[in-house]
Formats: sequence, structure tokens, C-alpha cells
Amino acid sequence: MSQKTLTESGQEGAVEAPADASAKRWWILAVIALAQLMVVLDATIVNIALPSAQADLGFSDGNRQWIVTAYALAFASLLLLGGRIADLFGRKTAFLVGVVGFAAVSALGGAATNFEMLVTARALQGAFGALLAPAALSLLNTTFTDARERARAFSVYGAIAGAGGAVGLLLGGVLTDALDWRWTLYVNVVIAVAAFAGGWLLLHNHRDAANSKLDVPGTLLVAAGLFSLVYGFSNAETHDWGSPETWGFLLVGGLLLTAFAWWQTRAAHPLLPLRILLDRNRAASFLAVLISGGGMFGVFLFLTYYLQLNLGFSPTKTGAAFLPMVAALMVAAQVSTTKLVPRIGPKTVIPVGFAVAAVGMAWLTGIGVGSSYLSAVLPQLIVTGFGLGLVMPPAMQLATGGVAAEDAGVASATVNAMQQVGGSIGTALLNTLAASAATDYLVGKDPTNRLVQTRATIESYTTAFWWSAGLFAVGALIAFALFRRGVPEQDADAAPVVHM
Repeated sequence: MSQKTLTESGQEGAVEAPADASAKRWWILAVIALAQLMVVLDATIVNIALPSAQADLGFSDGNRQWIVTAYALAFASLLLLGGRIADLFGRKTAFLVGVVGFAAVSALGGAATNFEMLVTARALQGAFGALLAPAALSLLNTTFTDARERARAFSVYGAIAGAGGAVGLLLGGVLTDALDWRWTLYVNVVIAVAAFAGGWLLLHNHRDAANSKLDVPGTLLVAAGLFSLVYGFSNAETHDWGSPETWGFLLVGGLLLTAFAWWQTRAAHPLLPLRILLDRNRAASFLAVLISGGGMFGVFLFLTYYLQLNLGFSPTKTGAAFLPMVAALMVAAQVSTTKLVPRIGPKTVIPVGFAVAAVGMAWLTGIGVGSSYLSAVLPQLIVTGFGLGLVMPPAMQLATGGVAAEDAGVASATVNAMQQVGGSIGTALLNTLAASAATDYLVGKDPTNRLVQTRATIESYTTAFWWSAGLFAVGALIAFALFRRGVPEQDADAAPVVHM
């Protein structure tokens, strides 16, 4: 990675990091990691607490999904706007406002007295998360300039992004069992206090795109497009695919995002400069994050059901059951970003990671009515986690590397958007396929028989695992086809690298 960039006059010049920022960079990583953990775990921490919250507040089964979906909708819709705000008004400002806002609305959700109050708080969490997440990732991208240290930092960040969902399940289980479902939201206040204090003391407020203006038409088009896309896929869980509320929103979302792409070629200050997407490795990395986000929900969602409903695990024990996967993911993250990609390049590492994850998911389809966690779940989780650790951290690093400083926020936002949209699409698709598999299994059988019901449920889980395996296999092929050979270098046509 180049240590130089072009100044406004066109001359090469090094942009040095402030000495104190350099000395404190590992503390900055800790602050960023803490904030990212808060955002990622909130995608799953409430899931385990939902039955308790539903019993307490008295909302219907039909409304239950919106506690989860409201967060995803706001987060995905506003991410690009949040990334651009960080570039325009300063990453430290965006980070601190995001942390404070996230904590405040988490407290509001914890104190909810009805469904409307809780779902509003969840949507606002998503909105502040959309401001916080890209600011955090772009701060990481500009804080670490040494290639080796940057790889190590991204291995930590990528591991948290990949494993945060599992941590959320564990923490949600512990808090619900030991205290109350409301603490799955109140805990964010505790995390935010530490993240805010660290951010206030350590971060510098860079405004690399201060001379640019906000692309209002682009913002409206992409926010509405992403909202429609995620909403359409969310409706697929509760409506038929033939329902206008499903395909109608998907069609509108596709048209709006097409219009957004067209507008970005003409806007004076585009929200998502196309130069960010034109680098081959970066485009491949965005797709890798999208696919891994989609397939990963096959692990978290359906295995959570299996462990609790079929093996009788408590919420806390269910969360703990995912910890070996988290450990494997973190080990692979460190190896892939610091050892493998710098030596042999992403064209080998990321496809192999997808292939290993596919093997793990295919192996997981062997679960049955009387299966044991130690033999039918644990080894498969470790293999899947190791495979994802070879994919997500390197992809996130490559997706945000080599962009101009003024584009760091929006490039980071695009990574987060890919993971969120992938997760939303994956959840809807796998839920629908699983439900269809259970229905098909019951044809010609006695649906009142308890054993038949159990086998139908397991059939739905294994169907979801097979599709996740297939998705990872497709990811391996796409990654192998798109990533360039060799060790990553700064592409001459890509945006210049600016080291802060």
C-alpha cells in the first residue's frame, strides 16, 4: 500500500499521522471494537429476549418480527447517508453522536411500556447505528497506516463483525435469565459510556470531504431503495412470495437502486462515487461480505431453534454453544489478514474460506432427533467459523483499503450495508425455504404426532443448512472469478490512499 498521495496541486506528498494518534492507535482500536460490538450484537441480542418481552408487553406473534426488522430496516436504509455524514462533518463527531444516540434510544427501549414504544426505539437504534458503524470502520481505516498493523487491526474488527451475532445470543441469554429482557437494551448504555469516554479522549476529528455537499437526491433514492428491498424480503417471511407486499416492494427497491446508480454518474457530489466500486478487488469484497452475511444466518437462526427446542438448551447455554465458533472465527481472522492474504493474496484465501464454510454447513445437515451437541454440532460449528474467519475480515479490509480519505466513510458504510442487506435477504429466503420444507414433509403424515412434528422441524433446519452451504459454495466461485491474482496492491485507477 502506497505511503503517498496526490496533494491538491497534483504533487506527491506524505500525509503524516499525528504522533499522539499513532501512539494511542491500539487504544483507538479498542474503542472502535467496543462500539462495533454494540452495533453488531444488537442485531441478535434481542432475539432470545423476545418471548419474555412479548409476554410482558402483550404484543401479537405477527408483530413480534418487527422488533427485529425495525432495526434492520433503519440500519440498512441509512448506512450510506451515515457514512457520508462522517466524511462531511467529521468522523469523531459522527462517532460520538452515534454512540450517545444509540445509548439514549436503547434506554428508551428498555423502559418501553408497549409495543409501539419498543419498535420505535429499535428503529432509532438502527438509525444511530447507521451513523456509528461507518464512522468506526473509516476511523480504523485511517488510524492504521502500517500494512502489518492494519492487517492485525482488521483481523480484530472482522472477527467482531463476524462473531458479534453469536456474542449477542450469549449475552442476550445471560441477561434474560439472570436479570430481565429489558437489560438486553440497557446493557448498551454501559458499553456506550466506555466507548464515548475513549472516543472523546483519543479520536481526532478529520473532515476530509468538508468541501463537498450532501447528495440529497442520491440519499433519498438509496434510502428508499434499500428500505424497499429489506422490507420486501422481510415480508416474504410472513406473506407469500406472490404477495404484492413482497414482490411489489422488491421491484420498487430494484428500480430505485437502479435510478440511484444512474444518478451517481451525473451528480456533482455523488453519495457513492463510482470510483469506489470500479476497483475489482473492492467490488469482489463487497460481494463476499454480502454472501457471507446471508449464509451466516443459517447458522445463528436455525441452530438457535434446534438447540433450544430440540436439545432443550437454556438461552444462556444456547449462547455459550456458539463460543467455539467464535473462537475459530477469531483465530482464522488473525491468520488470514496477517499471514495468508499478504503472502498469497485473496484469490486463494477467500474462496477457500467459503469452501470450508460450505463443508461445515453441509456437515451440519446430519443433525437428527436424538443427536448430541458434541458430535453433531460442535465440530461443524468450528469448521464453519474457521471458514468465515478466512472470508469476512480480509474482505472488509480489502473493501475499505485504497480509497481516498474523503471517501473512507462511504466505503465503510457500503461494507456495513452489504452485510446488513445480505443478512436480511438470507433470513427471509432461508425462513421461507425452511417453512416450505416442513410443510412438504408433513404431506401424507399425521401432523398431530409429536415425533412427526419434530422430524418436520428438523427437516426445515437441515434444508436451511443445505441452502446456506450452497450459498457459500457460490461465494467461493464468485470470489475465485473476481479477485485478482497475487498480493493486493494499490490499483492505479483506484482512489488514492491517504494515510492519516
